[in-house]
Amino acid sequence: MALFMVVSGLLFVLLVCICTALLRWNELRYSKKGLPPGTMGWPIFGETTEFLKQGPNFMKNQRARYGSFFKSHILGCPTAVSMDPELNRYILMNEAKGLVPGYPQSMLDILGKCNIAAVHGSTHKLMRGALLALISPTMIRQQLLPKIDEFMRTFLCDWDNKVIDLQEKTKEMAFLSSLKQIATAESTSVAQEFMPEFFKLVLGTLSLPIDLPGTNYRRGLQARKIILRILGQLIEERRDSVESHKDMLEYLMRKDDSNRHKLSDAEIIDQIITILYSGYETVSTTSMMAVKYLHDHPRVLEELRKEHMAIRERKRPEDPIEWNDLKPMKFTRAVIFETSRLATIVNGVLRKTTEEMELNGFVIPKGWRIYVYTREINYDPFTYPDPLAFNPWRWMDKSLESQSNFLIFGGGTRQCPGKELGIAEISTFLHYFVTRYRWEEVGGEKLIKFPRVEAPNGLHIRVSSY
Repeated sequence: MALFMVVSGLLFVLLVCICTALLRWNELRYSKKGLPPGTMGWPIFGETTEFLKQGPNFMKNQRARYGSFFKSHILGCPTAVSMDPELNRYILMNEAKGLVPGYPQSMLDILGKCNIAAVHGSTHKLMRGALLALISPTMIRQQLLPKIDEFMRTFLCDWDNKVIDLQEKTKEMAFLSSLKQIATAESTSVAQEFMPEFFKLVLGTLSLPIDLPGTNYRRGLQARKIILRILGQLIEERRDSVESHKDMLEYLMRKDDSNRHKLSDAEIIDQIITILYSGYETVSTTSMMAVKYLHDHPRVLEELRKEHMAIRERKRPEDPIEWNDLKPMKFTRAVIFETSRLATIVNGVLRKTTEEMELNGFVIPKGWRIYVYTREINYDPFTYPDPLAFNPWRWMDKSLESQSNFLIFGGGTRQCPGKELGIAEISTFLHYFVTRYRWEEVGGEKLIKFPRVEAPNGLHIRVSSY
């Protein structure tokens, strides 16, 4: 027994020495003069585990130790983290000056290297132009909103007297609504195979890019292969079809516009995946959290329902929500903004340096990522008095939306191009939900807000007719 204890003790000491040496070696690798202060964690893994598990607390602790601009190693790459509002605005507004999108390798691998988030320069300009044409106000008014209304009306038709998992339902809603806009005729036939693979793909985008069995990264890569096959077959079927579909896929495949960038099949597929991904994340989570906040704040719900009942009273039961109905939804828009702010659906954005550059007096090497961490701006008491209160009325002052530190939807040339489409989808969902139903929470399920806002055990509500 004594010998065993001695050996165990020696092994423990050896393990401690090895761990200490690895940590020290990794710090020395990134000890170049002029770098921001900070720690780099383990080789390869860096501080990713602490970052994903501790989230905002990790950021606050590092800022307390090193200031608002520090170095770390997260999601597989050495990273400079900026929590300085002025520096964040500069970075977002100056993409061409040595900065390009710097999304994690896992996201690039799984979403595809042709997606709009991955490209830059002239390619980004062409891609963004093609995407903006798909979701312009004219397209929303004439083609997309009628499809959204028809989908929401049907999707919400049978919730009465049921206990539902709101998280599951809003995920399905966001995915299926976007799929209907992309490929209207085929959306129903491909959804059953497509949807579970898409959910695996989403989980893989925020993971360490280590391709091992059982990891979210491996599942995401496998899901992408299946999705490539589904979308590839869909494109081939469309080429053989003589019907006019008037949806996003038809527009992406068009060859008759000499002024528009012609997309390859790979570019079309990656754009479809990007549209689905970006819409899914924001629309599903904002819809879920809006319902949660409305439940917890009856006065807000009363004001929102009043706005939507006034719209409904001007219509017959079968009349859809139209473009002219969205403008009067001022309080609805305020609820959406306040939900996005308080829940912090988006924590920040990533950029990558294309050359060595100086920021805040520090040298950032070429190839490093810069994490523009915007989360804390959402709780700045100077911008948002009583910042932890859910108060949509603050957004009724339109000047708040136009302030320079309004970064809920990104900033600069990378501001979310689908902002207004997403607002239209959430507004239409809320319209049919609050005018048809009342609800109560079944249990106090846990919510986590980093790295994604989610309810690990679901968010269950009992729905009844209003």
